[in-house]
Order: sequence, then structure tokens, then C-alpha cells
Amino acid sequence: VQLQASGGGLVQAGGSLRLSCAASGQTFGTYAMSWFRQPPGRRREFVAAVIWSGEDTYYADSVKGRFTISRDNAKNTVYLQMNSLKPEDTAVYYCAAGGTVWFNDYEYDYWGQGTQVTVSS
Repeated sequence: VQLQASGGGLVQAGGSLRLSCAASGQTFGTYAMSWFRQPPGRRREFVAAVIWSGEDTYYADSVKGRFTISRDNAKNTVYLQMNSLKPEDTAVYYCAAGGTVWFNDYEYDYWGQGTQVTVSS
């Protein structure tokens, strides 16, 4: 599966952005989908994940209550709605597809190219 992330940009603290990750292929609905991010000078970290059906979601503590992951299997797309953004959310955001939900990036086989999110104070 090939993944294409989009929707990043520059936003002021307290603002919102919605990231999208479009997938090619007919097997999208069988994959768990996740978002990771890599802040400047730091390792890539888990942000959120959703199982294949969309029924179960998982979040890092740092984004819980502010970010929402969702998916539309008919459109082969997963979304990350980010509200109440903070400067510490500044990072390159990546989507990833895997057979199940993993919290470590090395478990995933398929990655999007990343989209930059910058939150100004």
C-alpha cells in the first residue's frame, strides 16, 4: 500500500488542523492506521492509531482530548483532527499502515512521506 499524507501547515497556538492520509490499493480496509510525529531533533513518536474497522482508537497521553483519529474506508483515507494545538506539537507528521496497532515505529511496513506541522506561540 502507498500512503500520501497532506494537510500540514503553519498555525497559531490554540488553532486547528486536519491531516489526511490517502492510501492506494484495495486492501486499505484491512490495515490498522497510525500517525507518528518527529519533532525537531527528536525521535519519531507515536501519536494516534485506529484499527481496521474504526471502532477502536489509541492516543498518546500528550494528545489525548485534543486530537482525533478517524478513517473512511470507502475513501481509503485516514484523518487526524488536531485541535488546541501547542508549540510542542510542531513536528513532521507521518501516517503508517500495519497489520495491527503498534506503538513503535519500527513495527510498521508502510509509511507516508510526512507533512510538516508548525505551531507558533
